[in-house]
Parts: sequence; C-alpha cells; structure tokens
Amino acid sequence: MDRTERFYKIDRLLTQHRYVPVSRFLQELEVSPATFKRDIEFMRSRLHAPIVWDREHNGYCFTTPAKDAPRYELPGLWFNASEIHALLAMEQLLEGIDPGILAQRLGPLKQRLRELLGSSDHSAEEVRRRIKVLPMAGRTMPAGEFEIAANALLNRKRLFMRYEGRTADMPRRDDTEREVSPQRLVHYRENWYLDAWCHMRNALRTFSMDRVRNAEIRATEAIDVPERELDAVLGSGYGIFAGRDVTWAKLRFSPVAARWVASESWHPKQRAEYETDGSYVLEIPYSDDRELLRDILRHGADVEVLAPDTLRGKVRAALAEAVRRYE
Repeated sequence: MDRTERFYKIDRLLTQHRYVPVSRFLQELEVSPATFKRDIEFMRSRLHAPIVWDREHNGYCFTTPAKDAPRYELPGLWFNASEIHALLAMEQLLEGIDPGILAQRLGPLKQRLRELLGSSDHSAEEVRRRIKVLPMAGRTMPAGEFEIAANALLNRKRLFMRYEGRTADMPRRDDTEREVSPQRLVHYRENWYLDAWCHMRNALRTFSMDRVRNAEIRATEAIDVPERELDAVLGSGYGIFAGRDVTWAKLRFSPVAARWVASESWHPKQRAEYETDGSYVLEIPYSDDRELLRDILRHGADVEVLAPDTLRGKVRAALAEAVRRYE
C-alpha cells in the first residue's frame, strides 16, 4: 500500500483500539520499524495528529489535542474503481426515485453521499462532472407491480400475476396467468427479475418484472426453496435465464475480438484458451440460449459457434435472416 493508505490505516487502528502496540502496526501495515516510525512522525508534525506513546500500556494512542492546536486532517484519499462506481450509482438511484414516503428520509442520505464524494481533494460536483456512470438498456416497469412483488416476497406470500412472454408469435399468445412463490428479486444488467417457484410449471422460473401485469398478493403462504437449490438451478448456466440441465457452448473469437473478450467474465466456470493465430476459444455452460444468442450475435463476424450444433444452427439462421433483410 502507498503512504497515504498507511496513514488511513494507522488512523483506523488508533480509532478502533484504545492502545495499539508497535507489533500490531507492523503486522497490519507490512512495513519495517523505520518506515513506521517515519509515518508516525510525519502524521504528528505535518498532519498534526495527536498521537502519543503510552508507556504504561506499551502502545500508541490518540490524546486530546490542546484547544489552540492545529486541526488534524488526513490527506485526500482517492476511491478505487468499485468504490467510485458504487457511490455514483447510489447517487443516481436516489435521484431517480419518485417522491414518496421516503422523500424526507432520503435527504440526509443524499447529503452523506455528497460528503463522501467530496471527501478526497476534489469536490463532489467536480467528481460528478468528470466521471460518469451511464445506465443502458433499462426497461420500464408498470407502476406498482414491483412494490407488490417485493411485498409478497418479504412477507412470504404467494403472488398471482399475468405474465406477458416475449415469443415471436402473435401478440399476447404467450400470456399466462400464474401463481408463484417469490424467492428473490435480482437486479441484472439494469433490469429487475423475480426468481420464483412457479406453481403452474411446478419448477423454478425467472420472470422479467417489466412483463408482469395485474399482480396480486395471495393469502396463501409461499413455499421456500433452499438457497443452495436456487443457486444450483438458477446460477448453473449462462445469463439470467438458467436451469439445471446444462449444455456447454464452445465459441471461437477472432484475434481482434479476443483483445476484449479475454478480459471479460462470462461465467464463473468458464474455460478458455488462446490458439496459435491469436484466436480466443471460450467454453461456457448454458441451459437457456436466449440471452447467450443475443450476446453471440452482437459480436457479428468476430465469433464462430463451434459447438453444439443446435446453437450453431440458431446463430446461422439468425444471421441469414439478418442478411435477407438487407437484400
């Protein structure tokens, strides 16, 4: 860790523990005694940290500074990538919430987020102006359906709904009325999904919340599916639409596309290797090919499906249809 990070760690240790021995600092900071001593002296002389050595307890501690002493303040510490993404995403989410029962309670939280964004050497306004988080492809949900589903989920009640599927057939042909036992709500790729036990199919299913209509909470208690089974069924294959029966897809990406795909995580159990010409071969498990097809097609001519033949055939047919539209 760099020097500024060490300052913050020293401060945190002294705040969390009344007295901290030198051995604890050396273990946590992973520095030599000489480096630690220089850090302490710098914090005292330059940052005005009220750190003293307590002989009786054989450790360093914070003491109460004199009234006229300079203010102790740590230097600005910049966020890492995940931290700044989380802060900006939370701020955008709060700004997008419609006025409701939480409006008054959200004010202090928004202010705290602004303070956190401005806790480095840069103002919150400068951070927001220079760094952007751009949500894409978010679908609009019917008003009230999400709240009803969340209520049923947390109160462990069954949910009755009309679900509008997305088949290529005539409109509403895939609409069904279902009673489900909600298991969890998942935010994935800017959209909300409901994992639930479908009592019509007698199996676990994932429902896109933007396709839920006329949701009603039933008095009947929802059944609970163990977390391990949820992960085994819904997390075994590629994408949000998963299942227990898994097939492995084998994809070959061109050397150009490999520069991007090789650094992407498509699935926790993926297998990959480079070929001699720089092509990148990726193998991933899937049980429902809907989302996988879309992700393959977006790479166009830079990807070839090597296996299985059924997936290869579907991609070939989709590309042929695309060419036909441009003839």
